[in-house]
Amino acid sequence: MGPSSSLITKLKVQLKLAISRLRMVQQKDTAIAKQQRRQMAQLLEAGKEESARIRVENIIRSDITTELLEILELYCELLLARIGLLEPKECDPGLEEPIKSIIHAAPRTDVKELQQARQLLVEKYGKDFALEAVENSDGKVAERVLKKLKVEPPDPELVTLYLREIARTYGVDWPKAEHRKPREDDQDQDDDPAGGQVVKNLEAPLTTKELNKATPPRDLGPKSPVSIAPPSPSIDNLSPRVRLPAPPELKPGAKLSGLKKQTSATQAQSDPKGEHEGDRRNVVGGKIPDADELARRFAALKR
Repeated sequence: MGPSSSLITKLKVQLKLAISRLRMVQQKDTAIAKQQRRQMAQLLEAGKEESARIRVENIIRSDITTELLEILELYCELLLARIGLLEPKECDPGLEEPIKSIIHAAPRTDVKELQQARQLLVEKYGKDFALEAVENSDGKVAERVLKKLKVEPPDPELVTLYLREIARTYGVDWPKAEHRKPREDDQDQDDDPAGGQVVKNLEAPLTTKELNKATPPRDLGPKSPVSIAPPSPSIDNLSPRVRLPAPPELKPGAKLSGLKKQTSATQAQSDPKGEHEGDRRNVVGGKIPDADELARRFAALKR
């Protein structure tokens, strides 16, 4: 294994460590900034605006540093993904910006793993390459990295915006000097010489005809305790319907049939006409009776 391959292996390991360390530092700075924002809200609530304006600059500087670390983390991930392009002696044009940005910005951070990765890159590409990156003589360092590294007081408008956002997040009434504009209703009440409360005009009541035309709501009235959900349509049945089963047919039991037979027998004994009716029912085939049968029946009726 040549010296170049050994250097690339070390650089690969160091980039992984730098990425992990950068993420941990960002999480730590974010947690600290959250505590500082809560303190700023307490200062604003206590009316200490000047102290809050001075201390909020630390939060702004911390946010800028966190954004810088995030950019450097992305550059490290890019180099790790394209580690094969680092093997040639000359720097690849597509990797010149992230490499020079890391060399330029790593000394400004407190991440040792990133600084060690910078040393390996300097060893890989030489001192002249590193000098160009530090001085940015060829302008290859990313503009957003240079902007994050500038040390200058924040704009007063940015400070005010930070304080407004902190106050809104923690529910603090700030700035207290600004009052809401009075509403038109309040102005009308102030202009009222009587000093009474203005009552808004109510809508006219509905007439009887309009009430008769109105459709009562479906939910009006008692509801059935049993509810049946309609089946969902399917390919076989596009318009399904709920069909309730018909009531079962009631057939007389053995006791009821015997009771009916006893009742009919009792009625036949008590009714003298039952024999004649039974004779009429016993006519086979439903034939018309002859003359002798009719005479006998008339004789029976005259008794």
